[in-house]
Amino acid sequence: MENLMFVYCSSKIIWTLLVTILGYASSLPVRDDSICTAEELAKYSIIFTGKWSQTAFPKQYPLYRPPAQWSSMLGVTHSSDYSMWKKNEYASNGVRDFAEKGEAWVLMKEIEEAGEKIQSVHGIFSAPAISSGTGQTSTELEVRSRHPLVSFVVRIVPSPDWFVGIDSLNLCEGDHWMEEVSVDLFPYDAGTDSGFTFSSPNFATIPQDTVTEITCSSPSHPANSFYYPKLKILPPIAQVTMVKLKKNQLGLPIPHLNQPAKSNEILDTISETPLDCEVSQWSSWGLCRGPCRKPGTKIRTRFVLLHPANNGTPCPNLDEETGCEPDNCV
Repeated sequence: MENLMFVYCSSKIIWTLLVTILGYASSLPVRDDSICTAEELAKYSIIFTGKWSQTAFPKQYPLYRPPAQWSSMLGVTHSSDYSMWKKNEYASNGVRDFAEKGEAWVLMKEIEEAGEKIQSVHGIFSAPAISSGTGQTSTELEVRSRHPLVSFVVRIVPSPDWFVGIDSLNLCEGDHWMEEVSVDLFPYDAGTDSGFTFSSPNFATIPQDTVTEITCSSPSHPANSFYYPKLKILPPIAQVTMVKLKKNQLGLPIPHLNQPAKSNEILDTISETPLDCEVSQWSSWGLCRGPCRKPGTKIRTRFVLLHPANNGTPCPNLDEETGCEPDNCV
């Protein structure tokens, strides 16, 4: 009888352990790169195109000190065990430094540590900065079947902590690598600085917020440089294209020629964002002027806060006159 009880108890313990293990396994995240059966190695040309023009984004467009431009690109190819940044999650110290100041040292250190600890990173890539809001920069990257994901960040300059980028784009489709992929890019707020405008002074967000996408209506504040309440969505501020490099008979990659840099005129015809005139509140009425015992006049004024652009609503009258009875006759 005692032997039967021992067997029963042992079986119950084993069954409990099995249920616990299976439950834990079912709760693990599914690896995005676990089903990649493509050839071991693939190389891509990555081309970043800035579309930050004054026509597409006329509000507070930075013209000097410094003018609109893009930082260098910093990216990584990796497995699903690593994440450079994610929407609605907190930015790392490295991403904070890069988004706020364009400093890459801490972010590079974070990438290297992730690669050493869990072998989740295959390679780091970078591309030169662009000295204007429109233009192109490019480089090459290498992915493997165990590391088919691509992530990168490019800082919007000037800005408090705004950037564009891609989070974990999978270039592997089952048993083959994608030949070409293009993605429109929109601005993100790293959640570490509370500035509303491109030229806002440094004002740390305490406590730190999560990474959020900036839209034409969020943050919902007229001071926001991307606030265009009449638009449904913002036009893309940039675009990235990745093209798989082919191999010649010697097994060497064939260089992919960069797309010709697009002039401002070409980019400006893509999207014209109308910007309505914005004016201040009326001032107080001035003194009533005129001769004694006769009707006089008084004036109030207002001034332009934001000049219209791209066929936006023009400015209304900036002064207004009305009749009055003079208090001090002359």
